[in-house]
Amino acid sequence: MRTLLSTLLLALGASAGSAAQAQNCGSGGGATVCLTANGTASNVQLNWTISGAVKSLEVYRDTDADPNGRSRIAIVDKAATSYADASANTGTPYWYWVKFTTAAGSYSSGASSATRGASCTPTAVTPWIKVDGNWNQTANATVSAGDSAVLGPQPVSGGMWTWNGCGTAGGAREQTIRPTAACAATATYTNACGAKTLQSFSIGLAGAMRNMTSLQISKEMSPGWNLGNSLDAPTETGWGNPLVNQALLNAVRAAGFKSVRIPVTWTTHVDASDNIDPVYMARVTEVVKYVRNTGMYAVINLHHEGHWLNNVFYASQAANNARLAKLWTQIANNFKNHDDYLLFAGLNEVGKENAPWGVPPQQEWVDVQNGYHQAFVNAVRATGGNNAKRHLVVQGYFTGIDPINQTVLPTDTIANRLFFEFHFYDPWTLALNAESPIWQWGAKTTDPSKADNWADEAYVDAQFQKVKSRFVDAGVAVIMGEYGVILKSEYDPAGFYRNEWAKYVTNSAVRHGIVPMWWDNGYQDNHQFGLFNRTTGAQYFPDLVKAIVDSAK
Repeated sequence: MRTLLSTLLLALGASAGSAAQAQNCGSGGGATVCLTANGTASNVQLNWTISGAVKSLEVYRDTDADPNGRSRIAIVDKAATSYADASANTGTPYWYWVKFTTAAGSYSSGASSATRGASCTPTAVTPWIKVDGNWNQTANATVSAGDSAVLGPQPVSGGMWTWNGCGTAGGAREQTIRPTAACAATATYTNACGAKTLQSFSIGLAGAMRNMTSLQISKEMSPGWNLGNSLDAPTETGWGNPLVNQALLNAVRAAGFKSVRIPVTWTTHVDASDNIDPVYMARVTEVVKYVRNTGMYAVINLHHEGHWLNNVFYASQAANNARLAKLWTQIANNFKNHDDYLLFAGLNEVGKENAPWGVPPQQEWVDVQNGYHQAFVNAVRATGGNNAKRHLVVQGYFTGIDPINQTVLPTDTIANRLFFEFHFYDPWTLALNAESPIWQWGAKTTDPSKADNWADEAYVDAQFQKVKSRFVDAGVAVIMGEYGVILKSEYDPAGFYRNEWAKYVTNSAVRHGIVPMWWDNGYQDNHQFGLFNRTTGAQYFPDLVKAIVDSAK
């Protein structure tokens, strides 16, 4: 019958597998023999030390720690100090003794246990990095010069770690680093049976402004995605979306998107003097860092500010410009050390309040709207730091395509750092009107009465060519900051025509040098634009996501 001690030793042996055991000593007749046993894939390796004179040595084995009933498996030379038990069964814990004889009699070492293991398989290692207090399952991160990051791969126990690179040292699993330049680190995990797994980490340094034009930057941004109805809502969760999290942005990047437009409404978070709430500023900064952690570009703007910016009259221009400049001065100062993966967009869909749709804008309205852009650029550049070179985004009147010939780009203090932005929801009956029976589109239309095919493939190409000729060909990068088509499951449950529209419009934009950024308001419901679950990052419509991403290649 096994004692409690033997049961505990068996449990230890079963859980430890091939881990080395402590020495187990026995003394008698003026001699001491100390034994260790280690399981390998091919045998159980026994090693011992001898002090004093011995006349003979024998090796015994049993399947429990009770020496009664043990069996002799070998007689070895009295000078031997090791023995390999190749007859041990794989996976069975064994206890071993070395019986030694002296002039005074026979004695035994202490019992040492080991288990012969299967072939030693390397352990899977999962990379984790802690930046700004948040752990992310990733092997890549970006930190500001002098800021710390913690590399903390898993598993958290059961083996040994060694490190090199990025200032890592020692054998601690978690390594705190403060890089002064981009660097790479390698963690080596050695498991209990000796197999090694290497995990590489890449750490980028934020704050670097590359010598790249906006056109060059734009080629790295397609396709883009909008984090709509979150930071542009009165409160982040006020319109039904959950708090933005890193997992969501990780999922967007994993799906193939390369840039994120973050609509932000600021004047719902200011005091009577338009000072932005520092808590809100910190939250926007946190979300920007979520995007940057993924390696995607981020674009922040002034979003739902039309209640005052839409007063596009000369009489309001000075006051509006001053307010715009104050807001952007605060925003720019907060982000002045961020690198060129962060872009600022001055406005969003600004034009005369309640102007009849389709009526050409009056020159006064356009002049005031153009003036907003100059105030925006001046305010940002005046903050210095990386903002002296930051890529900035300006819009046409109401972000339309047709008024672009009235757009006057602002004067800038640095060349080739401007983007132009427009939005595209044509035909409106398909893209935005939930009450419209229009649900087909393009060359694959089967019922012309269900389509507004004035906005077909040829129309899309012609519209985008206007933008290309006016801006891209002149060296000004272009963002299609919003585009999309709502789901109309009552007519098209599989979303076939929505996918067809998304494929063609996305591809045509990219062919014309334009960065397409899908409008996602977070909602999966019918008549909505959502692509991703805002909590988990799961895709609502994988076929649509694939259509967008593949068409941008």
